[in-house]
Amino acid sequence: MADPVNLHPAARHVLELPDPEAKAQATLDLWDAWQAGACVRIPFSEGACLSEPGRPEKPRLAPPQAMPRRELSGPAGHAALIHALAHIEFNAINLALDAVYRFRDLPDAFYGDWLQVAAEEAIHFRLLRTHLQTLGHDYGDFLAHDGLWDMARRTAGDLGARMALVPRLMEARGLDVTPGIQRKLRGFGDQAGAAILDIILRDEIGHVAAGNRWFRYHCEQRGLIPEVFFRQMLSQEGVPSPRPPFNAAARLAAGFSPHELAMLSDPEQGH
Repeated sequence: MADPVNLHPAARHVLELPDPEAKAQATLDLWDAWQAGACVRIPFSEGACLSEPGRPEKPRLAPPQAMPRRELSGPAGHAALIHALAHIEFNAINLALDAVYRFRDLPDAFYGDWLQVAAEEAIHFRLLRTHLQTLGHDYGDFLAHDGLWDMARRTAGDLGARMALVPRLMEARGLDVTPGIQRKLRGFGDQAGAAILDIILRDEIGHVAAGNRWFRYHCEQRGLIPEVFFRQMLSQEGVPSPRPPFNAAARLAAGFSPHELAMLSDPEQGH
């Protein structure tokens, strides 16, 4: 029988892998180990603090505001859009693994949720990278930004902030914009790309639901009112405001309440 896997250092090891394919496979292997009951949680000596995940040399990163608009105006724009989506999924692997690595002493269900999220993000990344390769490009060929990991850095010390501002804000934004991207891809004749986004949208509802679940767990543990705490998180300087149109059906399926959706659409209703 194989030796048990110590979960938190194993998650850190996968986080530090720079090669995208190696990271995706190691993520799936760690999820398999968890499902097989082969993971344990033993305190370990961490060494240097992890501030950055492993990344390949390319894509070159730039501030979000420096990114060009991605227009489906031809083959290059089409490939750049698929590349941007692949980059989001690659970052999402790191974000889910970081939640496993960084936040300790939580129920086992927390780690199961985020290992499953990481594994599904790895599958999404592979699907999009393979699709990008059919367009004559590969991951790393276009400029990308670091906005998702910036938010991970910002929320490194606070589970409530992480759940509020990553799954409930940044990833929930994906629920809102994905149907529009699918319409554009279909209009451009990319039925395969739109079909990949069907898979991603289905899974991302579950990922946002996990964020909602552990956000509410955090609030319950600390006697916080979830909607009030969420507004406080959104009011911080530098936090982007949720903006309509919202995918109400997907957000409701992911565990947002009707009152929260009304509050997002009209912030004055939350006061």
